Amino acid sequence: MRAAAISMSKLDKMPGMFFSANPKELKSTSLLEDKTQRRRPKTFGMDMKAYLRSRFPHMESGMKSSKSKDILSADEVIQWSQSLEKLLANQTGQDVFGNFLKSEFSEENIEFWLACEDYKKTESDLLHYKAEKIYKVFVHSDAAKQINIDFHTRESTAKKIQEAPTPTCFDEVQKIIYTLMEKDSYPRFLKSDIYLNLLNDLQVNTLK
Repeated sequence: MRAAAISMSKLDKMPGMFFSANPKELKSTSLLEDKTQRRRPKTFGMDMKAYLRSRFPHMESGMKSSKSKDILSADEVIQWSQSLEKLLANQTGQDVFGNFLKSEFSEENIEFWLACEDYKKTESDLLHYKAEKIYKVFVHSDAAKQINIDFHTRESTAKKIQEAPTPTCFDEVQKIIYTLMEKDSYPRFLKSDIYLNLLNDLQVNTLK
């Protein structure tokens, strides 16, 4: 009996689940659903990072620490399905998609894409330093997070960096990786449990 009580106590604390340690309160499925609806706020205002970690344990690492929104609407998540561009324009969308890619062992693609976006905003006196760093981490043939590009593109990118780095020297490679994500990973993401469960939970929480 003591073990059963402990188990129920733990279930009580799990996000998104509504169990009672008092058996009298579990009279019927409909009663449980009514209690669930009353407990859920109309606005989904929970900590999104904590929610995603609890919903998908493998997402424990990689979540942004400060930029992700704490409040996310179902409408925003639905917009992610319209295009990869809209997904990546949303900070939480970047986090969720990035962790999906991590589950597929291809997180280097979005990390490289984001690094290129940041690189474009770099001041001229720091271009060479950042360009070399991005090249060594993602583009070089021995890179720790090597992206999947052909030999010609890899060599032409190296030449651009050696000559005189410009804000656009990674544009060709970035476009290749974007297209790869758009045609390969993005369609799978929209069918994944990560995306569909998040959308479902948001929609349920907006019901009156």
